[in-house]
Amino acid sequence: MLQSCESTLATAFDVALVDLDGVAYRGPEPIPFAAESLGDARAAGMGLVFVTNNASREPETVAEHLTTLGIPTGPDEVMTAAQAAAAVLAGRLQPGARVLVVGGAGLVTAVRGAGFEVVSSADDEPVAVVQGFAPEVGWTQLAEAAYAVQRGAWYVVSNLDRTLPNERGIAPGNGSLVGVVRAATGVEPVSAGKPEPTMFTLAAQRRGAARPLVVGDRLDTDLGGARAAGMPGLHVLTGVSSARDAVLAVPGERPAFLGADLRSLHVSHAAPVPEDGWWACGGAAATVRDGRLELRDDATGDPLDVARAACAAVWSAQDDGRAVDPATVPELAPMG
Repeated sequence: MLQSCESTLATAFDVALVDLDGVAYRGPEPIPFAAESLGDARAAGMGLVFVTNNASREPETVAEHLTTLGIPTGPDEVMTAAQAAAAVLAGRLQPGARVLVVGGAGLVTAVRGAGFEVVSSADDEPVAVVQGFAPEVGWTQLAEAAYAVQRGAWYVVSNLDRTLPNERGIAPGNGSLVGVVRAATGVEPVSAGKPEPTMFTLAAQRRGAARPLVVGDRLDTDLGGARAAGMPGLHVLTGVSSARDAVLAVPGERPAFLGADLRSLHVSHAAPVPEDGWWACGGAAATVRDGRLELRDDATGDPLDVARAACAAVWSAQDDGRAVDPATVPELAPMG
């Protein structure tokens, strides 16, 4: 169920593990209210680590980009899927092992920094292949990865995101490129990125967090990863997943908190409560009757209260084994 927080999230949690694409920015453009909200979170004593499934850029480059958007950031405040993939490799391979890298500078730097020899051809007899997104990845690199995996190399990937949102729309992500190698080899890779818990665990450890909060826009990666890591997650509506998606989320991807944007770090959050067969939140209420979601809203409270109430009603019904017709769940709030 959704959780309550009587204080603001920025004061209740010591570190926010913040996604980038769809939360802090969209492509090169900042998302409204992100810079001010994150600056206010720091002022309230909340630490920040930016956690991204994008493995193409080095932490220094990501930090510089954020800084130009009005979010002053140091490289140590960035955790990339490239770093997580290098940590996965280090958990199994000996230092100096040959690793075929398919990806950008961020992945190459992370793998070298973990003590491995980077190669680019299957003929170099790598013991592992690691693949991450980069715009320059093409057939030649994917073919070398396929050859190496066919010869027995361990296959590790930074993430399995099928799509990558940017300022022009939704582009193919690393998962789509991984599908090429998977189709050629029949081998399922080990993924280091979200929704696996590795990145969140590493990021929290880096900051010594006692009470971390995951902040993301995607249920399948950010919020699923938060659940896998045993951390509460704030779902903001400025990216991929909508409030309706949250209502229909599978148990392993349900958020703990729901907010329109990063300003939701600075407000209290009320959890829906059962009331005469309904779930009530603020001036809104929801119930599931005969498999159909029914809503009430007096429009006097937070516009997201109706979505919160709907989450409680639908999740409760599903957890009790009652089916809910998705066609009865409307779009509950505009995307940010």
